[in-house]
Amino acid sequence: MVKTVFMKVKSAQEMLHRCGTIQNSWRELAKWYQTPLGQTLLEVEKQQLDEILPSLFGYHLIQVGDIGSDSLLDASRISNCCVMDIEAGGDAHPANGPRFAGLPHALPLASESVDVVLLPHTLEFSPQPHAVLREVDRVLVPEGHLVMMMFNPWSLWQLQSLFLGWRQTPPWCGHFISTTRTRDWLALLGFNVKRCERYFYRPPSQAHKLMSRLDWLEKFGRAFWPIFGGSYILTARKRVETLTPIRPIWKTRKRVVAAGLVESMQPHSNNIIHLQRYRKLNGQG
Repeated sequence: MVKTVFMKVKSAQEMLHRCGTIQNSWRELAKWYQTPLGQTLLEVEKQQLDEILPSLFGYHLIQVGDIGSDSLLDASRISNCCVMDIEAGGDAHPANGPRFAGLPHALPLASESVDVVLLPHTLEFSPQPHAVLREVDRVLVPEGHLVMMMFNPWSLWQLQSLFLGWRQTPPWCGHFISTTRTRDWLALLGFNVKRCERYFYRPPSQAHKLMSRLDWLEKFGRAFWPIFGGSYILTARKRVETLTPIRPIWKTRKRVVAAGLVESMQPHSNNIIHLQRYRKLNGQG
């Protein structure tokens, strides 16, 4: 029995994905973010987070997965911000703020203990994306917020993924998920999607000078083909329905008397005595 449980835990930690194990996926993804294309994307993603995070409040914010940047949470007003390392053992980057190790589909956190959860491309490189969302739903407090950054399958990035996915290197080996499917998954868990923005309309090229010249495509793309952005960021709120007790309405039961059962009224004995006295006084007795 113990051996069976141990094998299940080990298999959960080493789940294979198109990019290899989940730990290897995040290790390679962090390396890719150090490339010119990764740094360009990271700059745009930080701008998106700088617009969203200041409006989210609470006591605890958790980022699930380290993509090699420590500035993603700088705009947050939440004092307790923490990053969960997926590929490392918790001692990586010790000087870059509080960190801990864990798996996205088995978060080492208490239920209803986190106000905001950030998933920076976590679902695309997880072998169990549904389990990840269920864990996020478990650890979020009622009315807590989920922020997700995802690669868009309806973009030039997906074409690049079709050509380079066989190399089994992130991000091209990831499983890109559309906004429609993401919304459906969140709706099943009771989340309300508050905001969904697409960004990065430039082609995925490692040529830094070319990317700088094509910067005008960002405004052009948002205006004319907004659905074809390379990535999108989605903000959702955990909805909790409160139960209002309904008091029972008590109705008075009406008495139904059957016909013919009503007794005739008898004169009261006191009235008879008074009537006899009146007759004697008047000489009628």
